[in-house]
Amino acid sequence: MSVFTRIETPELAAFLAGYPVGALRSFTGIESGIENTNYFVSTTTGEYVLTLFERVDPADLPFFLQLTAFLAEHAIPCAHPVRGGNGEYVGTLHGKNAALVMRLYGQSVTAPSLAHCAAIGAALGQMHKAGAAFVFGGERPNPRGPRWWRATAERLAGHLGTEDAGILEEELRFQGLYRFADLPRGICHADLFRDNALFDGERLTGVIDFYYACTDTWLYDLAITVNDWASEADGRLDFGRAEALVAAYQQVRALTSIERGAWPVLLRAAALRFWLSRLADLHFPRAGELTHTKDPLVFRRILMARRQETPRLRRLWPGPGPGPGQA
Repeated sequence: MSVFTRIETPELAAFLAGYPVGALRSFTGIESGIENTNYFVSTTTGEYVLTLFERVDPADLPFFLQLTAFLAEHAIPCAHPVRGGNGEYVGTLHGKNAALVMRLYGQSVTAPSLAHCAAIGAALGQMHKAGAAFVFGGERPNPRGPRWWRATAERLAGHLGTEDAGILEEELRFQGLYRFADLPRGICHADLFRDNALFDGERLTGVIDFYYACTDTWLYDLAITVNDWASEADGRLDFGRAEALVAAYQQVRALTSIERGAWPVLLRAAALRFWLSRLADLHFPRAGELTHTKDPLVFRRILMARRQETPRLRRLWPGPGPGPGQA
């Protein structure tokens, strides 16, 4: 949520005139994140977040916003979008697609406690369970899945040192041995990091930024979440936080035997995906007024740690480990 596009007061005021939100009072850019331009917006009727979509396919926007509205209406704490006077969630500002959503209050946590991890695990389980009833034009395949991994790796060729290139090639080969068509699947957040959740103390007040939401295996979504919420600075898994998160998730949706077996592989897949995306952002940056590129070394360390931790991961959630082509 960086500021790539600067807007001026008159154009924002004109944009807001198309929404039932009153008159503009103030606005300020949000610096965190890396994908879209975001502003906090205050009006005479309330507080909102304005997003200008920088790289999102316009065809995907109705899916994202309808999903957010659906989940908010099914007791998931996420920001409900505001319909314009034309009945649509998507508008146009500064020549770009834009949306206005209700602002959620709370703070992101940088050092989550066991209670924070349990709260986010339960919320993720609730999202998966509620999202099973969401129907909007069929499935949306994960745009950052294995095909994207391979394409991004090819794009990065020549930009990586020998060691990193070797690690990447080896991990892609390892992931290629597995397929997960039999794993339970449905709507996934696919980016539920600490900076995409808001808390008041240890109470979860909001889940934000659904712009990677897609249809994929739920276990992959859980792995993405665990890798961020339960990793030490050196990449090693904090098993106490991981257990708290997964246990709370399973209170809502129990993992199947095949999911437990696939768990170590999916943790590595989730680390690979974000190592690749951060490498791409580092080597192919975009210009922006206030931008924030995240460190790819974080997920390199997580990937290397998960490779070493595989035996212990299997002991935590026992189940028959998948063989190549069987998961």
